[in-house]
Amino acid sequence: MKSVVFVCLGNICRSPMAEAIFNHLVDEAGLSNAITVSSRATSTEEEGNPPHPGAQETMRRHGLDFTGFRSQPISKQDFETADYIITMDQQNVANLKRMAPAGTEQKNPPVSRYRTGSRRSRNSRPWYTHKFEYTYDLLMSALHRG
Repeated sequence: MKSVVFVCLGNICRSPMAEAIFNHLVDEAGLSNAITVSSRATSTEEEGNPPHPGAQETMRRHGLDFTGFRSQPISKQDFETADYIITMDQQNVANLKRMAPAGTEQKNPPVSRYRTGSRRSRNSRPWYTHKFEYTYDLLMSALHRG
């Protein structure tokens, strides 16, 4: 079984939205028995919190399930077991590379950042901008292409 982990700073906006979208896409493709999807934070500030209300509203509007979701920081086990660790921005790539336990930094594939094709989108942080629908659109486009 392949494991995909989406990561952002607090794990309450972008990464839980990516998790919910990708879970939906995996289910639609009939691959739920082959792929596990989760999300994590590089910070512990929001640990245990549900998604941001704006993210919740956007996910509900698109019929995405986030039942029981709570923010979790990335763990040593995530680095060791994830097949793919996908971050929401370059700052979190740097954070993860700094946090990676010895022996996991050379993992193939390495930590990567999702690509949307738009230079502007690289700095989309809905916690600050409150552009949750815009973030949903970027994530949906990137994950559908992925």
